Amino acid sequence: MGSVRKASAWLGLVEDNDERYYDDDEYAGGAQTGTGQVWVTDPRVQVASETAEETGRRIATVTPDSFRDARGIGELFRDGVPVIVNLTTMDPTDAKRVVDFAAGLTFGLRGSIERVATRVFLLTPADTRVVNGEAAGRPADGFFNQS
Repeated sequence: MGSVRKASAWLGLVEDNDERYYDDDEYAGGAQTGTGQVWVTDPRVQVASETAEETGRRIATVTPDSFRDARGIGELFRDGVPVIVNLTTMDPTDAKRVVDFAAGLTFGLRGSIERVATRVFLLTPADTRVVNGEAAGRPADGFFNQS
């Protein structure tokens, strides 16, 4: 398949009928486990891959719809997982309740809460260190200050 045909297939302009990249047996299993259960993930909660989970480096992102979703935030944080809480889609009064809950949660478990952006917060457990994105040794007075 030529590069123009590949690009057209990727864009959905033509049908991709190149069979050499697809193995039907590989995709037949779907999302089932060995016990016959199907895993269903809440689309509002995203956790890192299994390899990150094995090494202990996971971060969860949660976009709650209402205050009822605060329990999920608390359970993740209690398990030692840093949580990014995105409150941009919530009603302001419910968002304030979730922030109050998160502040009490981090205080009670000796963690910390940090505002990342407008209505987006990072909850970090006590044993987690957040590294600042600024380069070490960079002058604090700015990049273009050439005194």
